Amino acid sequence: MTRAVVVTMSDLEQDHPLPLIARRRVIGERMMISEVVLSPGFEVPVHHHGNEQIVVMLRGLAEFDLIEDGVLRTVVVRAGQTLVLPSNVPHGCRALEECVILDLFSPVSEKTGVDGV
Repeated sequence: MTRAVVVTMSDLEQDHPLPLIARRRVIGERMMISEVVLSPGFEVPVHHHGNEQIVVMLRGLAEFDLIEDGVLRTVVVRAGQTLVLPSNVPHGCRALEECVILDLFSPVSEKTGVDGV
């Protein structure tokens, strides 16, 4: 039987999969959440993955490049906004200022876009 747990994000080990990013992750059975801090100038190139991703911008400002129906579109996501990325939608990100983000992914995967997927 699965048990409920309380996790304190600040107690988790932080990793740095790319320069200018710090990440803490909680991985469940069918979804995961990452607390991500992006320094200004952080950039991840356009990529895609089978996970649905929801980006909750808690603090900061970032540009996301999206390719939908073969067309590139850039959207700016600000604190208080959420970007919903369906699975396999090509996307990339540039931090215009320090950003604090909660990234939710379903299903779980060991690797995400910042891990070279």
